Amino acid sequence: MKPRLFSTLRCLRHENPLGLPRTGTIPRMQRGLPERREVQNVRKVIAVSSAKGGVGKSTIAVNLALAFARRGLRSGILDTDIFGPSVPTLLNLSGEPRLSTNNQLLPLSNYGVKSMSMGYLVGESAPVVWRGLMVMKALQQLLHEVDWGGLDILVLDLPPGTGDTQLTITQQIVLDGAVIVSTPQDIALKDAVKGINMFRKTNIPILGMVQNMALFTCPHCNNSTHIFGSHSGVTHACEKYGLNFLGDIPLHPRICQDADEGKPTVVSEPDSERAKAYIRIAEEIGQKIELFEG
Repeated sequence: MKPRLFSTLRCLRHENPLGLPRTGTIPRMQRGLPERREVQNVRKVIAVSSAKGGVGKSTIAVNLALAFARRGLRSGILDTDIFGPSVPTLLNLSGEPRLSTNNQLLPLSNYGVKSMSMGYLVGESAPVVWRGLMVMKALQQLLHEVDWGGLDILVLDLPPGTGDTQLTITQQIVLDGAVIVSTPQDIALKDAVKGINMFRKTNIPILGMVQNMALFTCPHCNNSTHIFGSHSGVTHACEKYGLNFLGDIPLHPRICQDADEGKPTVVSEPDSERAKAYIRIAEEIGQKIELFEG
């Protein structure tokens, strides 16, 4: 393994924004749509998307990856948000990744899950002040220049929106499916529908929708309240667009606390109902993509 010296402040070429030694594994841009490629040494790849920020997508993505690992699978997560990476905080990881003998980035691991994120390559408070071309090239390197060492499942944590990052991912790699996350409120669902239409236009199978922050139960009086609107918001959207409803994640202060402390719910409270909700969703996703076969 080799140490790396990375800085977003130095002058980096557009073709190689992460400053990796040349390996020749990323094809240069050609006319027309690029050919989709499998992520090397990875059996299954799913994308977790919301098209809306602030709905808890990254927390769900990490807990799903942990749920797969808890089942004994070789699990990994790739944080594709170049500007606002969350995975380092959620997995309590830091430090610059080293290089493998073939000059690829080596993932950082915790709780049995391998991970890669732009957050490992820059300081915690350092902004990534890049234009679109640099961002897309960096994303290509994260997609194709990481030595995962063999995974059963790789979870992609997508940033909000339906722009360049999402198109690059859907056009350049083989995805086994996408999971859409939304809260019950209409303002989140409207953006979630945009994500649904994007995946359909790019011919990516949609595995279903997850309703996050669905119900809050008061710890003092045990009364339950739908803080973010009707409990049927996401289920109605699933019926309207012909999608599977994968399940509810409750609104609970421990989920946020666990995430901030870098010890997500599936790890910190594996026997809680909250953790079981993540595990059930992971099981259903695994069945849909035939993860548990072979």
